Amino acid sequence: MAYCVLDDLKEKISEEELIQLTDDEGTGLIVTSRTDRAISDADAQIDGYCGRRYSVPLDPVPVIIRKFSVDIAIYNLLQRRQGAEDDREKDYNNAIKFLENVAKGLVSLGADDPDTPPADAHKPEISGSERIFSREKMKGW
Repeated sequence: MAYCVLDDLKEKISEEELIQLTDDEGTGLIVTSRTDRAISDADAQIDGYCGRRYSVPLDPVPVIIRKFSVDIAIYNLLQRRQGAEDDREKDYNNAIKFLENVAKGLVSLGADDPDTPPADAHKPEISGSERIFSREKMKGW
């Protein structure tokens, strides 16, 4: 299940721009195999981050994940053709920063958040033998 579809991309950029980014053959049409690849690569990247805390693929898809899937997919299309413009690169970087925060547990995707581990869950447990020398035992030496 994809987090976004071609129509979502068309809401963010024009059909003409999508043709320019995908039509290597000069047919004058959007090559959907290339948009599908950009979307699946974006979704794999999202799953890579969110999979640390959530069961992926996410279902239902949170609205923010759909938005970031669109941003990353458009960035992927731009990268294969001409490099990303500043605005598109900013959208991409914002998406990655958000996903990194999801992976760290700093940002929630909604009501189905996994249980967070207790604060001391990752602290080491240290034990050892009784001390041979201590201040009390060394008094008077």
